[in-house]
Amino acid sequence: MQVPAAAERNKGPILEVLREYARGGAGALRVLEVGAGAGLHAAHFARALPQTRWQPSDIDPRALRSIAAYVEATGVPNLLPPILLDVSQGWETWGGTQPATLDLLVSINMMHIAELRCTEGLFKGAGVLLKPGGVLFTYG
Repeated sequence: MQVPAAAERNKGPILEVLREYARGGAGALRVLEVGAGAGLHAAHFARALPQTRWQPSDIDPRALRSIAAYVEATGVPNLLPPILLDVSQGWETWGGTQPATLDLLVSINMMHIAELRCTEGLFKGAGVLLKPGGVLFTYG
């Protein structure tokens, strides 16, 4: 498992803001985290927000292995195994996510390091996959 220092530092402040958006009615809130990196955030947020069904994703095989290690080590039931996701590709390739099914789409520290087509893909995907009233949450 990778433990990036920046993720360790900012997980608390990000969680405080996410709590505002992770309030919902009956049933689990569906969350897709795009570019989950090492997986530290996914594990932290899923543990702290048990009302969510947290789906981490990344394009990097090393990141996917680290996320999988967090999933196994934490044993948090609402933290799903990671999926391979290239945000620059159409939403149809995003792990079977169907239109208007996500409550929250999370992207942390991706846009400032990725190519513009990734940011464009993120916004296009959000427009299709988020439920009415759903939130695209970005940081970094």
